[in-house]
Amino acid sequence: MSKEDLTYSEAIEKAGASITRFPLIPIRGVPLMSYIANSWDSIWAFRPDPSDLLIATYPKAGLDLLRTRDPPRVIKTHLPFQLVPPGFWENKCKVIYVARNAKDNMVSYYHFDRMNLTQPEPGPWDGYIEKFMRGQLSWGSWYDHVKGYWVEREKRNILYLFYEDMKENPRREVERIMKYMDLSVSDEVINKIVELTSFKNMKENPMANYSCVPAPVFDHSISPFMRKGEVGDWTNHFTPEQSKMFDEDYEEQMKDVNIPFRTLI
Repeated sequence: MSKEDLTYSEAIEKAGASITRFPLIPIRGVPLMSYIANSWDSIWAFRPDPSDLLIATYPKAGLDLLRTRDPPRVIKTHLPFQLVPPGFWENKCKVIYVARNAKDNMVSYYHFDRMNLTQPEPGPWDGYIEKFMRGQLSWGSWYDHVKGYWVEREKRNILYLFYEDMKENPRREVERIMKYMDLSVSDEVINKIVELTSFKNMKENPMANYSCVPAPVFDHSISPFMRKGEVGDWTNHFTPEQSKMFDEDYEEQMKDVNIPFRTLI
């Protein structure tokens, strides 16, 4: 069988023995997985089309710089604000940022790091909390990430959305996105968007739940890619002592901004 005859799944299985958890390499102080860091010059030089839409999130709240598709493109990234290629700002691309409260974001990221066998080994939960607070995870500090886009949102015309708002009232948030994108669609289309983007439907959709990614990369027996999608699941993971310690550190790290996060809805 030639290389060309291999399906994606077969290729992954064949390469399974060589799949490894990528080490982190700092780029301008932000720890990135080595395969991204090693391509940094080409990422930084990426020139988007003004019609491209950038969707940015901290992980679990992809980095796809699509050179081959024709604009307008939807480009996803986990890069913090300071590492977004300057072409996005120079070309005045529209940017949507989605933020999730720190505790739920950390829980989701922890389970993702457990099942994604290319991510750094997460280790025990109590140590993971410390790494999260110190910004030692892949893609860097959650605190710097959410603050970076927040303080630039007006100057750069960034639509800043909250995961919790999307869970609470998805239709309202879809309408906000439509307005930001200068799109006018019928109620019927909005209803369909809300239906198809519900957590329940996405969890069952192979195009969204990554069930097609073989076990050497995403081990769904450890944790599904789309796990719960709940607001407040952190209460099932933090001990009272861990929560108190985290809250005190959070207040210190977030004292210079007033971002209206909600840990329960």
